[in-house]
Amino acid sequence: MAVKIYKPKTNGQRHKTSYTFEEITKSRPERSLIVLKKERAGRNSAGRITVRHRGGGARRQIRLVDFKRDKTNIPAKVAAIEYDPNRTARLALLNYADGEKRYIIAPIGVKVGDTLLSGSNVEIRPGNNLPLANIPVGTTIHAIELHPGKGAQMVRSAGTSAQLLAKEGKYAHVRMPSGEVRLVLQECSASIGQVGNVEHSNIKLGKAGRARHMGLRPEVRGSAMSPRDHPHGGGEGRSPIGMPGPKSPWGKPTLGYKTRRNKRTNDMILRHRSKAKRR
Repeated sequence: MAVKIYKPKTNGQRHKTSYTFEEITKSRPERSLIVLKKERAGRNSAGRITVRHRGGGARRQIRLVDFKRDKTNIPAKVAAIEYDPNRTARLALLNYADGEKRYIIAPIGVKVGDTLLSGSNVEIRPGNNLPLANIPVGTTIHAIELHPGKGAQMVRSAGTSAQLLAKEGKYAHVRMPSGEVRLVLQECSASIGQVGNVEHSNIKLGKAGRARHMGLRPEVRGSAMSPRDHPHGGGEGRSPIGMPGPKSPWGKPTLGYKTRRNKRTNDMILRHRSKAKRR
């Protein structure tokens, strides 16, 4: 998929890039597979803002994506490749032989008319879903389960992929997109191939209004605030942070400060992600 670059006729188009949508084959979602998304603008059930800079934007509908791929050994034909406003990846609409329809994450190489399968002894080709125990070492995979039968939780965003490095005992060694190598039970399933829409990282919004359409509200720098509003605030002109390390608005260390507290799963990580991969 290519990226569309605009000839700037207005200031908002000067650095704007967008999708060409050439891979999209259907413009409206499947009615039986959507539910209305209620906007909460970053608020929890008590009405308090727990995630800042959220609110407004175009109304969306949730696409019900099949992350479990539990219809085993039933052939499914790819009916369409669709856009999903709730994620960076594209969706593939599958029509199963028994008449059921489901959405899955669309990997690279899957096109309309292809037949996909999930099960223990299916062909190793993009879009098919197998347990890690049945996938050859070195294969590129995505949509990986962490707990058998729970559904895919890892490697689901646009352009991402993981690699199956080895199998040892009941665990498989999987290299994640971040560079981390972790253990995953061989009973867990994964889909073959790399997630599509690889050019997503090259998209530039170009103007503030486009971010507002996505439901994103402005973020104000702490250094632009007063000292009563932020630890970085105050000073004459453009002042440095003025403390050993940056802090959040509530005085907690941030920007590189390690917050991992889940010691229970430390043994599952064989190699931590490298700093070069972090964003």
